Order: sequence, then C-alpha cells, then structure tokens
Amino acid sequence: MHIFYSKAALIAYIKTIKTANSTIGFVPTMGALHQGHLALMQRSLKENDDTVVSIFVNPTQFNNPEDLAKYPRTLDEDIKKMRTLSDKIILYAPSVEDIYEGNTVSQTFDFDGLENQMEGKFRPGHFNGVGTIVKRLFEIVTPTNAYFGEKDFQQLQIVKKMVEKADLPVNVVGCPIFREENQLAMSSRNERLSAQERKDAAIIYKTLTEAKEIFKNHSPEETLEFVENSFKDNNEFDLEYFVIADESTLLPIDQKENGKNYRAFIAVFVNSIRLIDTISLN
Repeated sequence: MHIFYSKAALIAYIKTIKTANSTIGFVPTMGALHQGHLALMQRSLKENDDTVVSIFVNPTQFNNPEDLAKYPRTLDEDIKKMRTLSDKIILYAPSVEDIYEGNTVSQTFDFDGLENQMEGKFRPGHFNGVGTIVKRLFEIVTPTNAYFGEKDFQQLQIVKKMVEKADLPVNVVGCPIFREENQLAMSSRNERLSAQERKDAAIIYKTLTEAKEIFKNHSPEETLEFVENSFKDNNEFDLEYFVIADESTLLPIDQKENGKNYRAFIAVFVNSIRLIDTISLN
C-alpha cells in the first residue's frame, strides 16, 4: 500500500503508473471509514487498473465549527481497514496546508441552482466547499472514474454538474447506499451516536419507506404531512427537513407528473448529531 501525505509526491507517483490506456479509480472520503466506503473502494479496485483513496476532513464544507471539530479522525484504523481490501490501494492523506497552501477558502460555483435546495438551504456555503475540494482532488489525482455514495445524492448531482461545467475528463459513478442491520444509512457520524440512539435511528429509514408507499396514492403535501406527524411527538429526533424533489433538478414538487423521477430527502437531528438519508420514489 502506497501512502502519500503531499500532493507533489502523489502527482509524481501517478505519472509513473499512468499510461495512455490505463484507468485510475478514485474514492474521496473524509475518513472514519465504514462498509459503505469500503464498498466504493472494492468497486474501484474491480473496475480500474489503479485505485486512489483520499482521506481529508475538508474545513471549507463545514458551516458549523463544532461539527468540524467533532468530526471523527481515525487515520490509523482507516489504514487497517483498507489493508484488508487490498495492498494495491494508493492513499492520499494530506494536511489542510498541503491542499489549501495557507488560503483555506472556497471557490464560488454556479451549479445551476442544484446548490440552493435541501442541504444548500440549511448549510450555507457547503456546496462551494464540496466543489472546491473535489475539483482540487480531481486535478491532483486525474482519475478516470470517481465513486460517490448515493446517500449524499444532492452532492452526487452537484459533483456531476461541476464536472460537466468545468469540462473535466472524469466519469462520476453513483453507488447504492450501504445500511446497518436496522437500515440506518451508514455514515461516519453514526460513530457519535450512543448504542440506543443508533438503534432508535431506524425510524429514519422506516419513515422514508412508509412515505414511499403513501406517495404512490397520495399527493406530495399529504406525504409531507405524514412524515412531519411521524416526528412531531418524538422528543429524541428533530426533523430538520423532508423534501420530495425532481431527481434531475432537485426542485421540490407540488404535484406529480408522468415520466418524472422523484426522490425523497430527509435530515434529522439526534441531539446535536445530524443524519441524512434519501430514497427513490419511483
């Protein structure tokens, strides 16, 4: 396993392995790796000649300093998990200085409005931070294929839009959500939940699946009302948002139209820990 802490060293190494016909797969992460991350790596290993994984907690995508400070950092454990998959993974674990060179600020992007919905509405500047770090990592790694989990579906659509607008030669691949035994979407933030909170958080996916059934025969407004009522009397969970949106534009819908693909998005607080999830409604 090759481990790099500086972009200069990684760029030099990639030049030695990259050929005209070879492919590089890339899995960008913020560490605290779980089975969902490992599944992305396995897919990249299977589909590419070489696989690069980055572990970097990106400060510019956090609008809450407390959330940034508390984000789990478990590099040694992460490396052990990656070694169980393959000794051929190339790891890039940079410092903030190596990435931002003393200027830790975001670029400003136009994502055609995708950034103004859901996460963008509740986390101002978040997607400028995401766009900034993903673009920089793409320029450093020069991947053929880049793998992202569909739990962050809005982020996935935004990365695709950035690649399209910047005309970057990267194929962005969305991969299915990995879930815990109780169907809670796997997330590094789950590590901050107590055992009881983690168990009780099954309500999030349960509510999504029930909303999907209701949506088949009811309006978006009635489906929203059901979800809000599901959390209304629950003192442990605080619903931040539930949105039914068009998958391509991410715009919330008032009524259903034939031939459109719809998706439900949810964000819930368990104490101060924020969890998100999503489900296709088609």
